[in-house]
Amino acid sequence: MDWEQVRIFLEVARAGQILKAAKHLRLNHATVARQLTALEKGLNVKLLERRTSGSTLTAAGEALVAAAERAESEFLKVGGSIGRANEAITGTVRVGAPDGLGNYFLADRLGALAARHPGLVIQLVPLPRTFSLSRREADVAITLEPPKQGRLILSKLTNYTLSVYAAESYLSREGSIGSQSELAGRLFVTHVEDFVYSRALDYASALGRLMSRRYECGSVVAQMEAVRSGHGIGVLHDYAARRYPELRRLLPDVRFVRSYWLTSHPDTHETRRVQEVHRFIVASVKAVRSSFESN
Repeated sequence: MDWEQVRIFLEVARAGQILKAAKHLRLNHATVARQLTALEKGLNVKLLERRTSGSTLTAAGEALVAAAERAESEFLKVGGSIGRANEAITGTVRVGAPDGLGNYFLADRLGALAARHPGLVIQLVPLPRTFSLSRREADVAITLEPPKQGRLILSKLTNYTLSVYAAESYLSREGSIGSQSELAGRLFVTHVEDFVYSRALDYASALGRLMSRRYECGSVVAQMEAVRSGHGIGVLHDYAARRYPELRRLLPDVRFVRSYWLTSHPDTHETRRVQEVHRFIVASVKAVRSSFESN
């Protein structure tokens, strides 16, 4: 059995589409399809049902995925142990993170780590979504809740707080706010309900009942920019809002406490590059933990 063909098959199985897998592998679409056909002929079994909408695994395909992932894990473990003998840290590490933490904290710091190690490629993916470590969507993932299933290495990274904010320009134009009742009739800058992927994002529900006018944004960055521009009132991450002097925290008695959890997969955690990124994230947060947990 040709491992290169198996590796291509595994990527298609994870992506669910030959075209998407080809982009990940940086191969031609026809090359990927040809390698899959060769693998099926060599094994004399159909592994995938190929349709225009995507590819689904047959029973034989599911069995091969399980075996291929075990083999892949062993390769990664061996590679990690060999790599530790070399002083240089090389390879690619993908970090999946909520967009608030990713854009307002990790982007700067992980950039410094990448600059320190010329052979290390860090892929920061700061998106409002969850990441599957078992499907190799990320090597290290930061979540808003502790995962309830899967073989994962899990640790609590930190608590963080969110508060109600408005821009000085908004308050000057629309009037100050001293109580929750004065939120009535104001424009609420908040998330798009369809994009909510965690129960930890429900902090705005109570205020939403007070403010019937809504401007919904699909990312934390968009909410921040809308509030900074003076268009309305929003619940923002305190550690991010502090960097903008034009923002004013309202209603001191209203504060939401949430947590970030750091996860990695045991099959890749022992590789030197993943360990270095994992350790760096923990140390970076620890160094400024007070900025996450209080004003």
